[in-house]
Amino acid sequence: MPLDKKTILTAVKEAKEKSKKRGFTQSIELVLSLRDIDMKSPEGRIQERIELPYSPPEKPNKICVIASGELALKARRAKADLVIERAGLEGLAGKKQELRKIANEYDFFIAEAPLMPLVGKIFGPFLGPRGKMPVPVPPTADIASLIEKHRKTIIVRMRNQPVLQCRVGTESMKEEEIAENVQAVLRTVEGKLKRGMKNIKFAYIKTSMGTPVRVKP
Repeated sequence: MPLDKKTILTAVKEAKEKSKKRGFTQSIELVLSLRDIDMKSPEGRIQERIELPYSPPEKPNKICVIASGELALKARRAKADLVIERAGLEGLAGKKQELRKIANEYDFFIAEAPLMPLVGKIFGPFLGPRGKMPVPVPPTADIASLIEKHRKTIIVRMRNQPVLQCRVGTESMKEEEIAENVQAVLRTVEGKLKRGMKNIKFAYIKTSMGTPVRVKP
């Protein structure tokens, strides 16, 4: 399974052509079927955050920042989708429905390091199982560039089966951009597998509602 861009581009074009037009912009997904994986070993529990070269314009990730003082102010200026300050965080304690809603609605959480013990206590039970525990950052962090980075980040996670599936773009994006995003995912996954690309049995590209198209080496 080579990484060459031409092969990936062909599959992306075919997946887009085969997909029926819908009343919404469909996501483009990459599906990797793996082989010879020991599901009990670390490679059987892959969970990686990957920053893609290009983010979909219509569906950027929603970012929640948990911070106080200056960092909270900077997060608001940087247009974080939700900023929770210490008092707001304490006010959420025990409000399961609200905590569950926030955990589901936001894709990534960034928290000021001194608040992490409190975040873990209040939010941990809701964010942990979803693989969304916050990235701790110092109070002096460049929050604007961190928010920008997380807008382009995806989580690639293996769940009980030797299969990885993730969004690598949307129909409206240029095919070259989608192909580069696919390459970024493949490079990271390859580095996590014992035998690298030899552990990848099949790779498919598909639109949300479309038929999978195999990436043919």
